[in-house]
Amino acid sequence: MKPSLQLRQSQHLSLTPQLQQSIRLLQLSTLELNQEVEQMLAQNPLLETEDDYSVATPELTEMRGNVSETTAAEDSGADVELGGGTEATAELQADDFGATEREDWENGTERDDFDGIREQPANSPGSANNSGDEDGEHGDQSNGEISLQEHLTQQMAGMSLSDSDRMALHVLIESLSEDGYLEDSLDEIAAALAEDAEEREDLLDHLRIALKWLKNMTPTGVGAKDLAECLELQLRALPRSAPQMIAIMICQKHLELLARRDYKKMMALTGADDELLREAQALIVSLEPKPGRAFARGMAAAVIPDVIVRKVGRELRVIINPEVAPKLRINEIYANALRQTRGGITNSPLGGQLQEARWFIKNIQQRFETILRVSQAIVERQKAFFTHGALAMKPLVLREIADELGLHESTISRVTTAKYMATLFGTFELKYFFGSGLNTEAGGNASSTAVRALIKQFIDAENPAKPLSDSALADMLEEQGIQVARRTVAKYREGMKIGTTTMRRVS
Repeated sequence: MKPSLQLRQSQHLSLTPQLQQSIRLLQLSTLELNQEVEQMLAQNPLLETEDDYSVATPELTEMRGNVSETTAAEDSGADVELGGGTEATAELQADDFGATEREDWENGTERDDFDGIREQPANSPGSANNSGDEDGEHGDQSNGEISLQEHLTQQMAGMSLSDSDRMALHVLIESLSEDGYLEDSLDEIAAALAEDAEEREDLLDHLRIALKWLKNMTPTGVGAKDLAECLELQLRALPRSAPQMIAIMICQKHLELLARRDYKKMMALTGADDELLREAQALIVSLEPKPGRAFARGMAAAVIPDVIVRKVGRELRVIINPEVAPKLRINEIYANALRQTRGGITNSPLGGQLQEARWFIKNIQQRFETILRVSQAIVERQKAFFTHGALAMKPLVLREIADELGLHESTISRVTTAKYMATLFGTFELKYFFGSGLNTEAGGNASSTAVRALIKQFIDAENPAKPLSDSALADMLEEQGIQVARRTVAKYREGMKIGTTTMRRVS
């Protein structure tokens, strides 16, 4: 085959490091962004926090002015030295960044590299800190300040254990799930830590001893392999009584019958009368099925909203939460020193870090601008929600917001993931406001979020002795003009973690 040379023309999108950083910053949560800022502050001496900085007003233009007020003044002088002329200066000004680079930044996510992001709306809001959380403010918050593992490690420090047993107990503590369960067997844990058969058997002995210690630690029930054992551990910690003994028997052998509320069969198998069985049931219901929940609840309460919606008269006002906006600027001392060095900024080893600091500040500014634009578009589409709640939610998909703002769907997906909006009805992830549409008799559509809220309203008002079946709920929705299949009702009910009619029935 004879070798030959051929010329081909092609176009492709090249992602610069600055554009890659912009995309990455956009998809970070508030916590991850703070970690990114801390890392950048530690690496780049040209970047510093501005202690006196604050977002004085909610308008985006003022927020942007506060972010870059000092930076713009410094950049104007530094840019001339960087390129030696006005062309280089113009390339780095904030206004020009909003033209070419901003267009690439917003629409550069059309590449296949960024596919695969989940764009389905969340079934439930991240509303751990809803407005009706007053009890949590006055309750015991100590557990929420540390993790379950840290809480157990503090208890371990006061125990008289050998080094081997202490190490084994530490391994078990780190193996616990968020709910406080030890989901892996001791054999699996030992096999993962020791390859030699003799070492594995020795480790198993220490793990068995450590497990006994773990099950005697607080919160009671931690270290159990399943729900039945978790409840049994808590029952054994109570004073001995007839209801307690029946409750232990139920947890050991008849927990499924209790879930089905099959009292006749339980009375026959346990020998308890109706009154004793009711007392045993009351004991079980009072227990905590997830010992680690208190610590997880404390962590969830730490979610800080990125956007706040306020109602001023008849107008809905959307602002960026001042607490989440990083207070950054260029270090004036270093910047002035660079300008005065012989050869200018270009010959200084810190010249690259100065440019990196400028881009980092501009990319964060662009991140919050995009979040605000998307949030404003969501609020405009879902105005009825902010007045009447979830029942008034309208169908909304990512493409509608993307088309309105001239962005790609994957960009909207990044903006609405792990970003939260504080409203009068609680704090919700931005994805919560998106939902598919269901047909109505009038020929329109009803949001799936509104349908879920309606189903929950029906169930909350049902007769506990005769709970509504999924078919009955579908019929009630039909009466409201909403066409929903029974299996769809079942899916929505399970998504809201509402049990079946058998589980909800109270005799």
